[in-house]
Amino acid sequence: MNEQLQNPNEDPGLQKRLLLVFALTFVIILATQPLLRKFAPQVLEPPKQEQNQPAAGGGQPAANPAAPGQPSPTPQGAAAGAKPPAASAQVKQAAGESEVVVENDLYKITFTNRGAQVKSWVLKKYTDDHGKPLDLVNRLAAEKYGYPLSLFAYDEALKNELNSALYVPSLTGEHEAPAEVSFEFADGDVSARKTFRFDHSYVVKVETGVTRGGSYVTAYPAWPGGFGDETHPTSYAGGRIDYYTSEKIERLEPKKVAGGATVQPPFYWAGTLDQYFAAIFLPDEPQRASLVLLHGEIGLPEDLNKPDPNKTIKVPVLGAAVGTMGGPSSTRLFVGPKAIDVLHGVRAAGTAPGSVGPDIEGALDWGFFGLIAKPLFLWLKWTHAHWIPNWGWAIVFLTVIINAALFPLRLSSMKSAMKMQKIAPQVKALQDKYKKYKLNDPRRQEQNAELAALYKQHGVNPVGGCFPLLLQMPFLFAFYTMLANATELRHANWLWVRDLAGPDPWHLLPVGIIVTMFLTQKLTPQGGMDPMQQKMMMVMMPVMLGWISWNLAAGLSLYWAVGNLLAIAQQLWINNTEFGREMRAARAPHKPRK
Repeated sequence: MNEQLQNPNEDPGLQKRLLLVFALTFVIILATQPLLRKFAPQVLEPPKQEQNQPAAGGGQPAANPAAPGQPSPTPQGAAAGAKPPAASAQVKQAAGESEVVVENDLYKITFTNRGAQVKSWVLKKYTDDHGKPLDLVNRLAAEKYGYPLSLFAYDEALKNELNSALYVPSLTGEHEAPAEVSFEFADGDVSARKTFRFDHSYVVKVETGVTRGGSYVTAYPAWPGGFGDETHPTSYAGGRIDYYTSEKIERLEPKKVAGGATVQPPFYWAGTLDQYFAAIFLPDEPQRASLVLLHGEIGLPEDLNKPDPNKTIKVPVLGAAVGTMGGPSSTRLFVGPKAIDVLHGVRAAGTAPGSVGPDIEGALDWGFFGLIAKPLFLWLKWTHAHWIPNWGWAIVFLTVIINAALFPLRLSSMKSAMKMQKIAPQVKALQDKYKKYKLNDPRRQEQNAELAALYKQHGVNPVGGCFPLLLQMPFLFAFYTMLANATELRHANWLWVRDLAGPDPWHLLPVGIIVTMFLTQKLTPQGGMDPMQQKMMMVMMPVMLGWISWNLAAGLSLYWAVGNLLAIAQQLWINNTEFGREMRAARAPHKPRK
């Protein structure tokens, strides 16, 4: 690469080829986006099946609920090692199935007493692909792997019993938060109790305890089956399990998740998430909590418009279970959007009793270009909140500002290209003069010296147009990352586009990218490139970039297309300046004298 930079005359199409490299790099980054994340740490294998395991800690969890989004007090009984309740032959089981509904301004949760688990978790402020309130329960996955707040146990028979039993609920019917509901079950040997407390936030307090023969056994509350907004195979690919240790956030993608493996404490928070939503456990005692990784598969129709049971594609389903080994578990569970202001308001418990740990904003992964993507989104969000109440027009506004800020770089690039085009015939003549010599021939050094003198004479920097273009690429990548993570842009509309985070339904923006890129190619000087190569690039580059953008987020295509329009306007302006007219005159063919 250094040799190319020092001897650009060896490659007269350097600038356009670098543009091609940038575009290909964009393709590679899109195709290998999962590889940009950190490698996951090794996890421990699950312990052997338990039978009457001694308690690792006893006592009932603290009864006082935490303030919204804040850590709850450490369970004193568990910390002090109190004994578990004595074994009882009492049988406690409901005669039939019933439901209890708890709701606040943010959600509506429907519990069933069968397994004391959640049948429906509707987020009132978000919609599904059909415009209805979004239910975060993935029914297809839940029927196979379990519903939210079911219990995970290493003993498969115990797990099945706990999640199929008819618990006795403390409440039935519909209730407004703040509220508390408990479920109890006992068959004379196994007994279980679940208590849930609700406030006006996205956080639910969860306390569970299971005994067998009078001794606590390990049984963790779980979110085992993905999310209800996962409707396409690509949406499942965005699934992940994240957890925050005392040092850093670990991010596990599906191929890194060993189903049933256990991650040992300490960690502040852990959970499963997809592109826009998360279910994150925040244990009251981070130094004693364990995380079990859950990984399954389900089949989706290859064609969602015409489902065929014989034509399916396997997709990964991730889940997580968090609790205290061999004892009662006390945790909070955040279930909601990965919105930056929401996540920032939810804090984990600290490792010291009564202390406060980090927030869960780290569940929003801005990726490799986060240094640009996060500030860019905060700027976009502020613009939307204070100036332009439509996300699409806010993107257009930011595009104009970004291009105005980068115009000096683009102007430098344009001038370098035009100067290179002006002296292209002289460069070609020097290349023809020395092309008979091999690259390692000492006389090639004379060619380099003559070219250096030519560049100096005309004030040309042969690579001056490359670095400004390179500096613009991170903004394109940052927009891609931002649109892939910002829940606020999900289902945001602009003119004919119903979802700026999804593909343009009519593909007008990708077509606009093709057209504007073609015009940009036509107007931009192509110094040092032979006519045939220039014509090929003029067709191939727009088509390739149009193909890349065909199914990208419409918001990214909007940024790209508007940026191209601004580049065309800037190029037309410079072409009509005195400098531009001078360059065109210098390039104009001279008629031979008679």
